Amino acid sequence: MKKLLPTSIAGSLPKPSWLAQPETLWSPWKLEGDELTQGKQDALRLSLLNQQQSGVDIISDGEQTRQHFVTTFIEHLNGVDFQQRKTVKIRDRYDASVPMVVGEVTRQKAVFVDDAKFLRQQTSQPIKWALPGPMTMVDTLYDSHYKSREKLAWEFAKILNQEAKELEAAGVDIIQFDEPAFNVFFDEVNDWGIAALERAAEGLKCETAVHICYGYGIKANTDWKKSLGDEWRQYEEIFPKLQSSSIDLISLECQNSRVPMELIELLRGKKVMVGAIDVATNAIETPEEVANTLRKALQFVDADKLYPCTNCGMVPLSQHVTRGKLNALSAGAEIIRQELTR
Repeated sequence: MKKLLPTSIAGSLPKPSWLAQPETLWSPWKLEGDELTQGKQDALRLSLLNQQQSGVDIISDGEQTRQHFVTTFIEHLNGVDFQQRKTVKIRDRYDASVPMVVGEVTRQKAVFVDDAKFLRQQTSQPIKWALPGPMTMVDTLYDSHYKSREKLAWEFAKILNQEAKELEAAGVDIIQFDEPAFNVFFDEVNDWGIAALERAAEGLKCETAVHICYGYGIKANTDWKKSLGDEWRQYEEIFPKLQSSSIDLISLECQNSRVPMELIELLRGKKVMVGAIDVATNAIETPEEVANTLRKALQFVDADKLYPCTNCGMVPLSQHVTRGKLNALSAGAEIIRQELTR
């Protein structure tokens, strides 16, 4: 019997202080060589233990072996020059110095597969692994080779598909593609973004997910959110096409957001990972607050398709706050399970 309302995290967890600087995005590693390899594996074990102790059902790697959810993958590809950089506006929000696409992009070898095999050996629970989505990868680079966002996205989709198939073979149960860019470039999402995402997931037998959020709890994102008005209806533009796509799970931001819950109705039939934990605040939700968000979501998604989750990654938060939030997520989901089985 499959567990009702299985909980999971959207992406990252804080890294241990001996591995990287806590509460910091893009933090450099504190170890190198064999020590770094060992340190990353220790961090994976610790991240697994923290999730298990908090009662998380679907285990993630917590992105312990990568510095960043997009660039770590790109660093392993040919055709991208990290020395040559340009400043571009990322997701129409903030300027960042990014690497340059200088030639054909290809993948020489697997990026995360060894890490996934290692995590698989440590647990019999279902595992979810996140990869950057094609459009978000494109949005994190300066392209001086293809000169077309769409063309570059298709190339990335092919590469992601190679990686995803090897992750599936390594025992990963859900492969998630992170596409925060889907909340910004609506025309492109509908023109080619969802098609490129489907190409990345082509031929996979495991479950596939797409995570679309309003970003980490960093200033550039929280300032942008303040400009979005009383109702955030971005999802409305892309949900109809996602509903008819081949992707199994859609992961959204709901806790403390101004997303009207009824927009989930547009995904009817899909499994929905409902973000019931706000990652942009140190305030720890109560189990009842989590349960309340899930109750509202249940009006628009069937109970057997609801997956309680976090809004986004938690790497900028402290270990203490993260643990409190994960405990609340599990306890809130349990409240609703009891209500549903009564």
